[in-house]
Amino acid sequence: MADVLEQEARALLTAKAVRARAGQMLDIGLNDGLTHFTIDLDRMDGVAEAVLAVTRAAYPTLDIPFHARWRHFVFGGVDRWAQLANATSWSDRAARARAEFDLAIVSVLLDAGAGATWRYRDAVTGQGIGRSEGLALASLDMFAGGVFSHDIRTPFRADAHVLENLLLSVLPSAFQASDDNPLLGLEGRTDLLRRLGKLVGERGEIFCLRDDVPRPGGLFDYIVAQAKGGAIPAPAILSAVLNQLGPIWPSRLELGGVPLGDCWRHPAIKADDATTGLVPLHKLSQWLSYSLIEPLQRAGFDVTDIDGLTGLAEYRNGGLFVDHEVLRLRDAADADRAHAVDSPLVVEWRALTVALLDRVADLVRAKLGRTPQSLPLASILEGGTWAAGRAIAFARRPDGSPPLKVISDGTVF
Repeated sequence: MADVLEQEARALLTAKAVRARAGQMLDIGLNDGLTHFTIDLDRMDGVAEAVLAVTRAAYPTLDIPFHARWRHFVFGGVDRWAQLANATSWSDRAARARAEFDLAIVSVLLDAGAGATWRYRDAVTGQGIGRSEGLALASLDMFAGGVFSHDIRTPFRADAHVLENLLLSVLPSAFQASDDNPLLGLEGRTDLLRRLGKLVGERGEIFCLRDDVPRPGGLFDYIVAQAKGGAIPAPAILSAVLNQLGPIWPSRLELGGVPLGDCWRHPAIKADDATTGLVPLHKLSQWLSYSLIEPLQRAGFDVTDIDGLTGLAEYRNGGLFVDHEVLRLRDAADADRAHAVDSPLVVEWRALTVALLDRVADLVRAKLGRTPQSLPLASILEGGTWAAGRAIAFARRPDGSPPLKVISDGTVF
């Protein structure tokens, strides 16, 4: 019985399960069966036009990169990481890829919601930068400064024992957080990095396959060992991330002894096994998986089935559909309340977001005469849905806050 439960749990640690359960939630909503939202698909064309408008503004040639952490390291037209990496002498392409895995994993784990008021003052430009972009530059500055390395003379690495022993004072200082510049979830972020360090240190057979000490970047070697003919399917990246890094997430739901990560209960979702009522979303893990594609490509591997991953269930993509009134609250007062991340309302919202992103991607491709191969979902997210969600948020609310308030612990949004 335990083996069956574990198999059922592992099945939830896939992009396929995210897409299937999100689709089920959308079907229920289209049949007017959800508690918190109604759905108006007639407004989807307006969403697609909004996505196209911001995409053309940002990428006039429609040569659109993937939605990944690397985009946030570009500021003022300068790719900060590329600048550092290109000036570094790497022993081979794999050495750079391991460093990029280290950076992406740590930076993405730090990329939960920052709150509307926090700003990071960039030392190069003197500008104050908020939200994901500010968190990215702060984490890059930490990485480049050797904060996560056992030896400041070799800064571009994150060592397991350094992460495991990270002091609680490190992140507030590095993120310039204070009473006047509050950053949400600092303790949650610190705890997550410590958990990462502990897990990586204990799993040398995964994270230390070469002559090195355990580090998150060792996941590169674990993933490329599975390549066939130099090709790696994108869902295999997510599978590695979820199965090897899954235990770092704070204690939430488990099934058969397997931690389910960003997976939540919703009474409308039905299945004929122990996974009934469970809705996997894996937002940060998929964001990380998208961010690991380019290091693998730079190292010479062909990453296939990129559309096997799903859209990201986060507040910019989700806000896009609420602000464009594709999704409408049944109780308008819910817009003024703060909601726990495990509340049925938030689970509904996030699952519907994933399913609607597939639909808006189809509409955008149809308008451009493109295919999933020539314009993958990862590029539409970048072009794209995230920016359109932010644009309408600022048009609707001066501080650009999302249309729904979610109580963040620094590990989901």
